[in-house]
Amino acid sequence: MIRIDNTLISEEIGEIRFCCDLSSCKGACCVEGDAGAPLTEEEISLLEDHIDEINPFMTSTGIEAVEYSGVFDYDMEGHFVTPLVNGRECVFIFFEDGIARCAIEKAHTEGVIPFQKPLSCHLYPIRITCLPEYQAVNYHQWPICRDALENGKKLNLSLVEFLRDALVRKFGKAWYGELLRQLQRRQQ
Repeated sequence: MIRIDNTLISEEIGEIRFCCDLSSCKGACCVEGDAGAPLTEEEISLLEDHIDEINPFMTSTGIEAVEYSGVFDYDMEGHFVTPLVNGRECVFIFFEDGIARCAIEKAHTEGVIPFQKPLSCHLYPIRITCLPEYQAVNYHQWPICRDALENGKKLNLSLVEFLRDALVRKFGKAWYGELLRQLQRRQQ
């Protein structure tokens, strides 16, 4: 384990080669699974404030689900998550050329909302578990990401490099720089 401030980071995230390959997986992480993406209270508030700007990028079934149940749901442990359409895909997706894409991110890219997408989505396949005294930063292995592992190997791109922007968004540049330093020291 690597310790930086109040985080404990699995060394595995520095060893894994990873780069999403949407042409292969078709955005399956937004469609598969037993619950939506984890959300913070702040993200729920932002979604509630900007749902009218996100709606034009969503599917009609996603819009109906949000109108029925709101912008968040609960997983089996009682944590906030994005709602699902018929227990399957995230309500905030749309399909482009057969690939599931994020309507929240699209609204941000188009300049109509101020936030990119939920941090848990931006960080995936890293998951953060908040414990009383620290945050655990771990790699979540999922068979649907097999092609991303192959693509990362082909490109020689580490998971930490692939998720640079997301990690900086969550923890800051100084934290990210320290993570790189500690990973480099362990590789020597």
